[in-house]
Amino acid sequence: MSLSTASVQAALKVIEQHQRILIIPHANVDPDGLSSALACYAIFQSLGKDVTVICPDTLPESLQFMPGFEKLEREIAENTDFVITINMEEGMEIDKLRYSVEDHRVNIIVVPKHGGIRSQQVSLKEGDPKYDLIVTVDTADIALLGSLYKDHADLFGSVPILNIDHHISNTRFGQLQLIDPTAASATEVLYAWFLQVPAFRDNISPDIATLLLTGLITDTRSFQNPNTTPRSLEVAAELLEMGARQQEIIQHVYKTKPLSTLKIWGRALNRIQMDSVARIVWSSIGKDDLAEMEATSKETQGILDELISTIPDADIYVLFTELEEGGLKASMRSTAAVDVSQLAGRTYGGGGHARAAGFKIPAFDNFQLQVLECIRTLKEELARQRAEEQERDVLPAPVPVPAPPLPAQRTPNAEPESKPHTPTVPVLQERDILQDLTGNG
Repeated sequence: MSLSTASVQAALKVIEQHQRILIIPHANVDPDGLSSALACYAIFQSLGKDVTVICPDTLPESLQFMPGFEKLEREIAENTDFVITINMEEGMEIDKLRYSVEDHRVNIIVVPKHGGIRSQQVSLKEGDPKYDLIVTVDTADIALLGSLYKDHADLFGSVPILNIDHHISNTRFGQLQLIDPTAASATEVLYAWFLQVPAFRDNISPDIATLLLTGLITDTRSFQNPNTTPRSLEVAAELLEMGARQQEIIQHVYKTKPLSTLKIWGRALNRIQMDSVARIVWSSIGKDDLAEMEATSKETQGILDELISTIPDADIYVLFTELEEGGLKASMRSTAAVDVSQLAGRTYGGGGHARAAGFKIPAFDNFQLQVLECIRTLKEELARQRAEEQERDVLPAPVPVPAPPLPAQRTPNAEPESKPHTPTVPVLQERDILQDLTGNG
């Protein structure tokens, strides 16, 4: 699957028709989400658009190398101007203009040089809204925008949304979607879009190429994950030709780790548990661990891919992280034997990719007890899925019944041909077939 011409043209048209664009990745942002947002920011600005890019939570220090990182804002500004217009009669001039605030009221005093101003000359209106288009990137569900969505629900309900993503679990929110589940990263989706629009393609600078390659490298774990496709490798090569700085990405993402990160990784490794029957491995990091190691929940990113998922004899790998703002996040990986996107969706309404997914639980009484409850639920659902697969495997294949031979066509006035003897093929009745399958009769 790739982007259709219709979706590409529709996305381009909506960008051309709007001027004040707000770009947002998902909360608990990862490198793919942030690099996608910054790449859109740079491209749209090159077209003369008024662009705002928001990072919904604490800015990750490890990603400060990204071009445009300093442009990231933290809050949505919904304030609009309130315009008071005075229709000046011909020849009227203003002598003084002042205001005062009394008893929660604003008094605006306008003194003309000559004559007077009547109320019929005054009109009121709200100014233009701060944003006229919202672009979400790498976000499978609008709720994943976190507090930005909760605190500004009216904005998201009144402003059109362009939804750009690569997750198969995307709920297709928004008025327009640019979604390719076969793409390895959101930046790969953006690259495919940019290539098809000359105005975008011509503005892909080495900085933008570096952003796009950052998302592709991190979401494929340096092309080690199963979501890596031949096209992903082609895109990486093309971005390198455009000036993407691969070694800069590798150095900052993979070779630079604060001491607090190394400590919290060690705690996660010390907590690893495994159920060899269910073939599931898990570990957990609580808020107490984060406080003790002076780390943040974002520093647990990478533990699952770099360490836990390397354990053999398992099909599912889960890391549970208690979040500072409350709740927990479960990150999941799997072998080809299990679709963790389906598993996360059926148990806790999560989603993602077949080999990399996750879910969240907003509230609980005890973190460690909740982790054990999640493992129990995952194991039960996994056992049910495996039982269904076994049941499908043992179902007998349908028995083909040969069709009777077609009669030979004869030429008019031709002599009848002598036919060799052909044994008759009996046509089995339905009852006989069932008896053969069940061994009864």
